[in-house]
Amino acid sequence: MERYLVTGGAGFIGSNICRKLTSQGCFVRVVDNLLTGKKSNLADIIDKVEFIEADMGAESVARSAMKDIDVVLHEGALPSVPKSVDDPAATHRHCVDATFTLLMAARDAGIKRFVYAASSSAYGDSPTLPKEEKMLTEPLSPYAAAKLVGEYYCSVFYRVFGLETISLRYFNVFGPYQDPTSQYAAAIPAFVSSILKGQSPTVYGDGEQSRDFTYIDNVVEANILAARATKTEGQVVNIACGEAVTVNQIIQMINEEVGRNVKPIYEAARAGDVKHSLADITLAEKLFGYKPVISFRDGLSKAIGWYRENLM
Repeated sequence: MERYLVTGGAGFIGSNICRKLTSQGCFVRVVDNLLTGKKSNLADIIDKVEFIEADMGAESVARSAMKDIDVVLHEGALPSVPKSVDDPAATHRHCVDATFTLLMAARDAGIKRFVYAASSSAYGDSPTLPKEEKMLTEPLSPYAAAKLVGEYYCSVFYRVFGLETISLRYFNVFGPYQDPTSQYAAAIPAFVSSILKGQSPTVYGDGEQSRDFTYIDNVVEANILAARATKTEGQVVNIACGEAVTVNQIIQMINEEVGRNVKPIYEAARAGDVKHSLADITLAEKLFGYKPVISFRDGLSKAIGWYRENLM
């Protein structure tokens, strides 16, 4: 039986990964301080995981959590660009310091593979599309910088200490269990929640900014492939759908899906936001056979269905 530690396992991405791993009969240990995660995200599988409510950045927690573990899936972070602008020190603590502590513990515990949740925000606002892993990184926010530092540490721990690491640069992940109510809620859950209630969603900028929105099932699949692949050590890999959609298009699609015609409210663009993002995902396919299992439009329909069932 494979034995996994999932940091941030009560969060949006982490809980979906835990759900998949338990369905495959894996042992899953979760560490989450519930700062942004919710234990309720694991309600349907809580009896199938070992749950530790604690700060993953505490050395004693990190070391005890690694006991008898094969693979670490490090999803824990403060995952918000606006939050990082408001409180960069907290972002550094929960992203950089915690990642370093976990890498040290993983090295000393003889962990077989350390999969790191990196971010496409590392690319910044470079006009070059699609984004390739070899491109120059230009982080525009404390969050982007913090996640990039984590990548560097993962690479160094492989090169210097032989710890098998791989960094997955996620592009705008969305889907079930993503919180639409937070002050720093991501775009799609916030838009869906507003439109379902007949309220105008807030768009920062003119709505023509585009993103490579990635349904959660694709990210879950990528983590499991990366955890089990060979010859991927020290790599940085894009994980996305490989298609760009504008914010205005998304709002139109949501309206069509739910049979409404709710118009957005446009406000000034936020500091740290990039204008366009689109991933080249050929390296992920080459290294471990990654291909999107759900398209953007199908994923959006699934997400809307989940929010209708769980929020309304």
